Amino acid sequence: MPRSAPLLARPDVPARASRRVAIAPEVLILRRYVATPPLVAAIERISCEAPFRRLRTRGGGQMSVAMTNCGSVGWHSDLDGYRYVDQDPDSGRRWPAMPPAFLSLATHAAATAGFPGFEPDCCLVNRYAVGTQMGAHRDFDELNMRHPIVSVSIGLPAVFVWYGAVRKGPALPVRVEDGDVLVWGGTARAGYHGVRRLAASPGVVPGAVRYNLTFRRAR
Repeated sequence: MPRSAPLLARPDVPARASRRVAIAPEVLILRRYVATPPLVAAIERISCEAPFRRLRTRGGGQMSVAMTNCGSVGWHSDLDGYRYVDQDPDSGRRWPAMPPAFLSLATHAAATAGFPGFEPDCCLVNRYAVGTQMGAHRDFDELNMRHPIVSVSIGLPAVFVWYGAVRKGPALPVRVEDGDVLVWGGTARAGYHGVRRLAASPGVVPGAVRYNLTFRRAR
């Protein structure tokens, strides 16, 4: 697949293999939606400009998942709290531009899930090594909650967990694999969610990771 082509379907499987499944009200997963090798190549270019780093939380702890950003703004966390910033705090430079294929993917996936007109200005790139996890949280630092969240899974499989309106009680576990895309919005927009500790899979090459692209409209 040429790098400039929209990444809207896997070229190695028939179109019917991409399935749209509701896992909760206004929370959908698009199975096998995108071919990921070009996404990985783009991530590598982004991380050359803005290297992955493990951020501090406002409580003083360090996140186990490594992060970077692309787009006009980037998400950041430190002792002062969670927020969006125009520049990479490590370099003082603007974040890398969002690749056109990223924007196309996010826009089309949102429309497929029932949220047309989505144009993200931020892509948070998470890198999960085996043994890392993302605790229950909600994406709540954006100015306008009418825009959905689009979350793309790349590489190693993981278990995404959906809590919903409150971060209590049993969570709904959903296995996400390479090329799957989760989209939530509307009444579910501020839902709590997380990722369970990434387990080693049989036969996986040592050092293999999972990437997650989280597209948001921050401003």
